[in-house]
Amino acid sequence: MGPERQTRSFLDPLALGRLARLPLFARRPMQGNVSGKHSSLHRGSSVEFAEYRKYVPGDDLRRLDWRMHGRSDRYYVKECEADTNLRCCLVVDTSGSMAFGSNGTTKIDYAKRLAGTLGYLAILQGDAVGLSCVADDIVTEIPPRRNPAHLTVIFDLLERAKPTGGTHLVRLLHELAEKIRQRALVIVISDFFADPQELRGCFEHFRFRHHDLAAVQLLDPLELEFKFHRPMRFIDMEGGPAVFAEPNEIADRYHKAIGRYLQDLQKVVVDTAVDYHRVNIDTSYEQALMHFLVGRTRAGSVR
Repeated sequence: MGPERQTRSFLDPLALGRLARLPLFARRPMQGNVSGKHSSLHRGSSVEFAEYRKYVPGDDLRRLDWRMHGRSDRYYVKECEADTNLRCCLVVDTSGSMAFGSNGTTKIDYAKRLAGTLGYLAILQGDAVGLSCVADDIVTEIPPRRNPAHLTVIFDLLERAKPTGGTHLVRLLHELAEKIRQRALVIVISDFFADPQELRGCFEHFRFRHHDLAAVQLLDPLELEFKFHRPMRFIDMEGGPAVFAEPNEIADRYHKAIGRYLQDLQKVVVDTAVDYHRVNIDTSYEQALMHFLVGRTRAGSVR
């Protein structure tokens, strides 16, 4: 394929080559228009046996199981799971908080690497890929397509994406759940700084629409550890007021608050069956993607 040969700041050709051996699977049956790797809602021709059912006039005679007829003297049709392609919709948070990074890599840099690599892998296996960048609104949106040349459009948008402004993540996820009409694998890459109970409503909305939702939460080590040793001026990167504080005086309250938030979010993703991954951005993005892909392979299909 041509597009990936162009140098991109967020792509590592060696990592792409290693990850290309792992499939990107959907956990829910998909609705595609060509043959692919993913379970379909419909029955069809495949090596994966599904069930027998009684023959009814109009069925394809080639699907009759003559061995079953010999044993029961009745006509049965052998049905198999059909395989199809999927629509992979990547959603990248480009709000101001994604510009944070304490060790040289920001959350938006990490998100671009994840989204770019996942887009490449999906196109490589014949799936359709789209991309939405969200902040205080849906900043840019590219509908899913499976043409390899479509990768250039995806990569160009990722190159231009800049974190800025506030976020209305909850409202925008509800909007996307409605806009993505056909069943899809939706991968949201964000720091998810929103009320977990409001996020529950978003996740349940995607589930109601029969989408396979994956949530990749990016956090900087400093956001978890809060290791500051002198008075600091803390700036809200999404436009709120700055706060001057002595870290030692607020560290205990901060750790309790972030711990409670993460605990509540964990309960929400378990209750809503979201494929949730919390990623520390000082870890290798290739390792994070390998964990994500292998986990989906082992999980199999859920309804």
